[in-house]
Amino acid sequence: MSVFDLFWIFLIFSTMFPALQRRLLEEARTRLIRQIERRRGTRLITMIHRQETIGFFGLPISRYIDIEDSEQVLRAIRLTPPDMPIDLILHTPGGLVLAAEQIAQALVRHPAKVTVFIPHYAMSGGTLIALAADEIVMDENAVLGPVDPQLGQYPAASILKVVETKPLAHIEDHTLILADIARKAMAQVRSTVIELLTANGMEEERAAAIAEALSSGRWTHDYPISVREAQALGLPVRVGLPEEIYHLMEMFPQATPRRPSVEYIPMPYRHEGPGPRPTAGR
Repeated sequence: MSVFDLFWIFLIFSTMFPALQRRLLEEARTRLIRQIERRRGTRLITMIHRQETIGFFGLPISRYIDIEDSEQVLRAIRLTPPDMPIDLILHTPGGLVLAAEQIAQALVRHPAKVTVFIPHYAMSGGTLIALAADEIVMDENAVLGPVDPQLGQYPAASILKVVETKPLAHIEDHTLILADIARKAMAQVRSTVIELLTANGMEEERAAAIAEALSSGRWTHDYPISVREAQALGLPVRVGLPEEIYHLMEMFPQATPRRPSVEYIPMPYRHEGPGPRPTAGR
């Protein structure tokens, strides 16, 4: 066998091996999803967005909730019998309001119980989707986020604040137009939150208070709402993710190989007490 033949074998192997790895990983995810579904008697849907996903000419491209996601989730819901509960694993920074609202409305209309699992974070549109669930199960360190609408790079509430505090004669027409859109966007999101919460049996007054807190711009858009804060608001949140959820999350690795910024030995430790103290040499 010549060096040229070895080169072609290496080239073919290096080309096919990543595809084989992806296929094996997909099969492992499917097996674990089926295992969770059988144990819980539910349809399990995952919507997992990595913040740093793929590189295109050296530029990182982030994933977020988009129309394709809403199409796939809505199709999964349509394929689920009305009497079968739905479990949804959410890991997302947010995304398009339209797509998030479509998913939330479809979930809240599902007759059987809907449970959302949040192992790390579900911000913005992810929180809006979580509000459609009958129960939100979070890791004790996981967070939700405000759902106040954003117009481009500016929060809608901040645009309205400018109009309220600055003389009208000194405000540009463009800003006034943005303020009009911001007012409508905030009213729409607030109405959606109330609709989702009351559809699951919450009193309207309580739902309105939660909607005001989440959509009024009380916090910055990236403010992390902890489990304790979410419970204090009155959301149906509890702590205690099934161990399989963590295993499933490990099967959604970073898309591009890169040097990890966090490293540890990936196995549970058992505390066995402190070891012998080091002594100074003589």
